[in-house]
Amino acid sequence: MEAKRYLQDIGSQVSADFVKNRSILSFEEYVTLFFNDPRGQSRNAAQYVHDVMDHYGTEQVPHPTGTIRRFKVFDVPSSDRDGRVAGQEEIQNSIYRLLGNYVRAGRINKLILLHGPNGSAKSTLVNALKAGMEDYSHQPQGALYRLGWVFPSEKLIKGSIGFGERVPASTGDVSSFAHLDAEAIDVRMPCELNDHPLFVVPPPERRKMLESALKKKGLGSGDGESGDFILSDYIRDGEMCHKCRRIYTALLASYGGDYLKVLRHVQIERFYISRRYQVGTVTVEPQMSVDAIAQQITADRTQLNLPAALHGVVLYEQHGPLVHANRGMIEYADLLKRPLEAFKYLLGFSETAQVPLEPFVLQLDEVLLASANEKHLGAFKELPDFASFKGRIELVRVPYLRRYKLEQQVYDAEITSTSVGKHVAPHATEVAAMWAVLTRLKKPIPERYAQEVKELVDHVSPVEKMHLYEEGRAPARLSLANTKELKKLRTDLYEESDAYPNYEGRSGASAREIKMALFNAAQNPDFKCLHALAVFEELQAICQDKSVFEFLQQEVVDGYHDHEAFVRAVEGQYLDLVDSEVRDSMGLVSEGQYRELVERYIQNVSHWVRGEKMRNRVTGDMERPDEQRMAELEAIVMPKGEDAGEYRRGLISTIGAHRLDNPDAGMDYSVIFPDMFKRLRDHYFEERKRVLRKNKENVLKYLSEERGTLSTKEQSQVESTLKTMAEKYGYCEHCAKDAILFLMRKRYG
Repeated sequence: MEAKRYLQDIGSQVSADFVKNRSILSFEEYVTLFFNDPRGQSRNAAQYVHDVMDHYGTEQVPHPTGTIRRFKVFDVPSSDRDGRVAGQEEIQNSIYRLLGNYVRAGRINKLILLHGPNGSAKSTLVNALKAGMEDYSHQPQGALYRLGWVFPSEKLIKGSIGFGERVPASTGDVSSFAHLDAEAIDVRMPCELNDHPLFVVPPPERRKMLESALKKKGLGSGDGESGDFILSDYIRDGEMCHKCRRIYTALLASYGGDYLKVLRHVQIERFYISRRYQVGTVTVEPQMSVDAIAQQITADRTQLNLPAALHGVVLYEQHGPLVHANRGMIEYADLLKRPLEAFKYLLGFSETAQVPLEPFVLQLDEVLLASANEKHLGAFKELPDFASFKGRIELVRVPYLRRYKLEQQVYDAEITSTSVGKHVAPHATEVAAMWAVLTRLKKPIPERYAQEVKELVDHVSPVEKMHLYEEGRAPARLSLANTKELKKLRTDLYEESDAYPNYEGRSGASAREIKMALFNAAQNPDFKCLHALAVFEELQAICQDKSVFEFLQQEVVDGYHDHEAFVRAVEGQYLDLVDSEVRDSMGLVSEGQYRELVERYIQNVSHWVRGEKMRNRVTGDMERPDEQRMAELEAIVMPKGEDAGEYRRGLISTIGAHRLDNPDAGMDYSVIFPDMFKRLRDHYFEERKRVLRKNKENVLKYLSEERGTLSTKEQSQVESTLKTMAEKYGYCEHCAKDAILFLMRKRYG
C-alpha cells in the first residue's frame, strides 16, 4: 500500500507538470498561445540563444582593461552543469555580438570558429552555453514547440480515406485529434526536424499573421524599423520539411482543399533542448561520415497503419547531427581535424541554411559553432580553399587564461578533498595556477611604447607582470610616479600582442596538464595532504620532459619562458603567503594597529600638502603637521631615492583618483595602498625575527613528540596559532607542520 501511494503521488506530480507545461496542444491552442507571446514564438535559433544569454543576466567584473561584462549563463544556472567557465569574458562578449549580428541580419549566415591552444576552454564555453539553453528551454519564457501529425483509429473515425468526416454520435464532433487517447490513435508521426508549428500556415498568410500579432504587442511589424524585434527569414518564409509537406499535401487533397480539416491532424508538442538525447543541440566529433541522411519510411512494414491516402506517398525520415540540432545549436569539435571534403558542405550551408540530400533539400535553422587549435587553423589558412571559407567564418580567438586567480578557479572546481581522497592544503592549487600563467606570458616589446616609459616596460619581470594583470599591483621597487605610470600601461600590456599570430596566451602549460600534475601530487606518499610542496615536485618533473611539452622548448628571453626558474619564483610567492599567514595567526600585532598608523600619517600628509595646521588630539591646539612622525613612517614605506614631498603629493593624488573611481566606497587605505601595508608588516616582523623564529619552533615542537618541553603559556599560544590557521586559512595540523618546516628551512634557518 505504501508503494502504491508513493507511485500515485509521483503520477499526480508528473500529470500536473505535463498539463502545466502545456506539453501537447492542438493547432488552435497553439495559435492562441502564439498571439499571447508572438515574440517568444517567432524566434529563430540565433534569437533564441541570444535570449538565453540575456535571460541569466550579466555583471561587471574586474579585468586588466578596467571592468568587463560577464554573462551569468557561463556560471551555474542549472543543477547538472559540467562546470563554470572561469574568465574568458572577451570570448563571451564576442559570441554575444555575433549572435546579435545574426539577429539583425535576420538569418544565420556564418559559422563561429573558436580557435586557440589545446585546453583553453573552447569546448567548455560551448558546453556551458548549451547547458544554459537546456535549462532555459524548461522555463515558461523558453518554451519551444514542434509540429507533429496524428491519425485516429478507424474504429473511431470511419471514412473512405481512413479519417473521414463522420464520427460516432456518442463521441460528439472532433475538432482536433491532438488530444485523443493513445488507444484511439493508429499512427503518430513526429517531425524529426522539429519544424516550427507556424509552418502549417502558408507563407503569405503567415507573414500577415506575424506582423499583425507583433504590432498588437508594440513590437512593430517585425522588420526592425518600427519595433525592436526582427523577423528572421526562417520564420517568415520557411517551409515544412519534405515529410511534413507530403503529409500536408496528401491530406489537403483528400479533404478537397478543406484546410481546417487538415489542421485536425496537427499535434503541437513542446520539446526541450537536451544534450544527452541530442535534441536541439549536438556535438559532432571529427569523423568521415556525412552529417545528415534520409531514410524512406513508407517501405517499412511497421508503417502499415498509415491511412490509405498516404500509402502511395513516398515519405522519408531525416537523421543525423544536422537534423537533431535543428532550431538549436550544432558544435563541430576540432572541425579542422576532419578531411576538407567532409565539411565542404558548410560553404553552402552556412550561407543559405540549406543542405542538399539525394531526395530533397534540408532547410535548417541552427547556430553553427566549431572549435580548432592554432596548428590546424594555421595549416588550413595555407590551403587554396581557405579563401572560399574565409567569408563564411567568424574567427574568435580563445587564449589561455593570463590571470592566476581565474586559473585557480579551474583547478578548485575539480581538485577537491572528495576527488583526491585527502585534504587539499592551502595554496596547493594557487601555486599551480601561478606557474601555469607564468609559462604563458610574453616579454613586453618596449618599442611599442612612448620613449619615457620604454625602460620601465623593459624591466617588468614575469612575476611582476603576473601581479600587474591580477591585482593591478606594480612592483614595490618602483617610485610612486613609476608605479602610476605602470598601472596606466596595464591595459596596453594586456592587449599588446592581440594582433600578433603568436599572441600572449597561445603557448604555455595547458590546464589539462596542470590538473594531471595536481592529481599526481595528491598521490605523493610523503605528504598526508595534497600539499603545495608536492605540487612543486610535479612542476619540476614537467620541466624535465621537453620532448613531450612543446612550450618548454621556447627560448628564454630576459627571464620569460624560463620554466624551471618559475618553479623557484612560485616557491618564493608561496613562502611569502605562508609567512604572512603564520605571522597573522600568532597575533603579534593587529591589522587595526596598521590601519590607525596609516590613517594618522595620511591626515598629517593631507594637511601638509594643503599647507594647513591640524588640531592636536591631546591638547586641542592647532599645530603644523608632525614632520617627525611622517619621516619615521616614510623611512619604512617610501621607496629608496624618492623625494618626500613628491611622495606625499602622490599619495593625496592617488586618494583623489580612487575617490573619483569609487564615489560610493569607503576609504580603505589597505586597498588603496597595499604596498604600504606590506612594507609596514615586513618591517615589523623583520625587527622581531627572533621572536618569530622562537614561536614557529614552538609550533613545530607542539606538532611533534616534544610537546611536553613547552610551558603551559607556550602551549596555549601555539594552540591559538593553530586554531587561527585552521579557521582563517584552512590548514590542518599535517599541512601546517609541513608548511612551517619549509618556511623555517628557507627563511628562518
